Amino acid sequence: MKYIRFLSEISQKDKDLVGGKASSLGELMTNVLPDDIPNGFSITTLAYDKFIKANGFGPKIEEHLLKIRLEMLNAKPSMALIRRNGLAIRTMIVNGRFPSAIREEIEKAYGVLSSGYKDVNGDPQEATDVAVRSSATAEDTATASFAGQQETFLNVRGASQLIEATKKCFASLYTDRAISYRADVGYVGTLSLSVFVQKMVRSDLGSAGVAFSVDPDTGHSSFVTIQGTFGLGELLVSGGVTPDEFLVFSPSLSDPTLNPLIDSTLGTKTHRLVYGNTAQPTTLVALPKEMEVSFCLELPQIIALAKAVCAIRDYYGYEVDVEWGLDGQTGHLYIVQARPETVHSTKSSSEVETFRLKTDLEPLVTGAAIGSTVAQGRVHIMESLDGRYGSGDDFPDGCILVTESTNPDWEPLMKRASAIVTDKGGRCCHSAIVARELGIPALVGCETARYALEDGQEVTVSCCEGETGFIYEGILPFSKTLLSWEGIDERTSRVPLLLNVGSPSAALSASLLPSSGIGLAREEFIINHFIGAHPLALLHPDRCSVEVQAALNEKTKGYASGADFFVRRLAAGIGRLGAAFHPRPVIVRFSDFKSNEYRNLLGGEAFEPEEENPMIGWRGASRYYSDAYEEAFGLECQAISLVRATMGLTNVIVMVPFCRTPDEMRRVLATMAKYGLERGKDGLQVYLMCEVPSNVILAEEFCSLVDGFSIGSNDLTQLTLGLDRDSELVAHIYDERNKAVKTMLSMVIQTAKRCGTKIGICGQGPSDFPDFAEFLCDEGIDTISVTPDSLYRTIQVLK
Repeated sequence: MKYIRFLSEISQKDKDLVGGKASSLGELMTNVLPDDIPNGFSITTLAYDKFIKANGFGPKIEEHLLKIRLEMLNAKPSMALIRRNGLAIRTMIVNGRFPSAIREEIEKAYGVLSSGYKDVNGDPQEATDVAVRSSATAEDTATASFAGQQETFLNVRGASQLIEATKKCFASLYTDRAISYRADVGYVGTLSLSVFVQKMVRSDLGSAGVAFSVDPDTGHSSFVTIQGTFGLGELLVSGGVTPDEFLVFSPSLSDPTLNPLIDSTLGTKTHRLVYGNTAQPTTLVALPKEMEVSFCLELPQIIALAKAVCAIRDYYGYEVDVEWGLDGQTGHLYIVQARPETVHSTKSSSEVETFRLKTDLEPLVTGAAIGSTVAQGRVHIMESLDGRYGSGDDFPDGCILVTESTNPDWEPLMKRASAIVTDKGGRCCHSAIVARELGIPALVGCETARYALEDGQEVTVSCCEGETGFIYEGILPFSKTLLSWEGIDERTSRVPLLLNVGSPSAALSASLLPSSGIGLAREEFIINHFIGAHPLALLHPDRCSVEVQAALNEKTKGYASGADFFVRRLAAGIGRLGAAFHPRPVIVRFSDFKSNEYRNLLGGEAFEPEEENPMIGWRGASRYYSDAYEEAFGLECQAISLVRATMGLTNVIVMVPFCRTPDEMRRVLATMAKYGLERGKDGLQVYLMCEVPSNVILAEEFCSLVDGFSIGSNDLTQLTLGLDRDSELVAHIYDERNKAVKTMLSMVIQTAKRCGTKIGICGQGPSDFPDFAEFLCDEGIDTISVTPDSLYRTIQVLK
């Protein structure tokens, strides 16, 4: 055949003939995943060129494109003019006629592809269902994906339908969004288009989605990020659902004894897209309730998919994003598209722009944060492109675009927004992908933004606070700093520098900074944000009110028990920290809530006493071995065991806070061992938070019980000077640099050095006061742990 190439005949060297999509899949079918690529054929660029020439369309297309190019030179081009000329080109192509030689080859190839086809019931059929996808010669490059710029047609059956779908694919080379995208990425070459015809995967009966060989927001290369939903994947990409998300630690994929799945997040999936009929190729149907609370992939499928993604990455030698489909009839997992990841591959790793926003305001809206920047402007709510601002000509530059979801038709308009906010969608939906490419912040999956915000309202959109983004009332002050890490890392410091990382959601971005690990990760953050309930309430819901029991049931839906929920969510949070920084050490402090803070957790009132001074009351170590709390502490131990033994993250070190006496330390170690955590077993290290004066005075005895100290200068200052650090009345006395505090620090550092025990500091002092960090270096401290935003400054001070 002159105009047709089957997938088995295609490789990367044929890109000019079959386009980026088909050439990539042909290469993978031959060399990487021979059983996991659905078969198909390409209608080559020769056919496209012949079709255009035979119909005499060339000069007419150039005439319309010249008008578009001239218009796009304007500061504010008319979208109406661009649309009018694009429509004229598309209408012309759709009404064109195929030369008989091309039509005959397409019909013949379709017959070969349909051979042996069976329908859902297993009955032989003469025609197979196919997906008809554009495969442009300029798409899927290392610097521009061209994703979604041309059309895809699903559930096409029969040769005549295929012919019409092919012409529509040809015409989609000239959609408004495709023309605009090419102008944005600076593509000025002559385009040609092939059409890729591929057997449909019955993912309408299974599930589908996308996967990245990196974290799509931070570019962290140790994670495979998978998103999926039941039914066809177009619903996910368009933002029609908030998908399930799976975070896989790729270095553990090679060890069959480990579970590399760090975290699973259940999406909001109320519908799925399924195949329809000739008149309506796809249709939306409601999901049964039991499927709404079920994940779209099981663990073996998640691992198999992650391995396939890594195999593609390793073969090509660059990071990739793929589209996948799980066939509901056969249970087979297929890769239906693979292309280079284009956002993080083009970013400089030596320069980081950091944003910081401080406010006491309650957010108006929350959602999944895309990017790490801040934007401000007036809200403009749009239900569709056909309503207000539909042409884009009247869309105010710099506004906050708020809508339900977006698709590629929105792209010319999205480029004029300062931020994008959608009520539907996940981190890999169309809105998120475009926002990353544009370098603007976005919040997706907000659910209520269109109703919580008002047209014209001034707001601040913040994505600099972790994985959750916030929208605040008003134009709030924020700071922006450009840091150059060229030639700078923690090795230029006098002592190794670690990080205090509050939330697991910040772990992936923080891990890309040049530090030696995590010096302090507080379990309280994970319990607050990942769990939000008192552990004893989860163990004994019957002791709670009816209202609390109902809330606990809702929170633990999909888990075997309240205890299972606590252990798995805590392990997921700790696992993110451990995996993000692996193999660098990650010191995780056991929970150190005070009783008044525990009471604020869901169900806490049923289990917590009311103390006069909880700051120096029942907290830290004294809880762990007590009859009233031991079983809850056991859940913390089980979570650490899951992270270290099952996930394989043995870089996680545990730390015991507020331990007043050596006898307490012995009792805590015994309780840990009772629940499967034994110091020294499988290399487990146990640190002591040095924050009580008795820790300093009896340091030598404590040295025999632990592997290291981490000085908590906040509490040590409070207890050395005898003041309440939460009281503004004595705040003027509180200072880690007080002579009495520095004397205590010198004592414990010298004792630890004499006993050969590691000692570092994780209090706030070194982050706030460079001279305090210098003092610690002079005393011979082993490590200093600082907040991520003060790492750069501290490195410079301690060069």
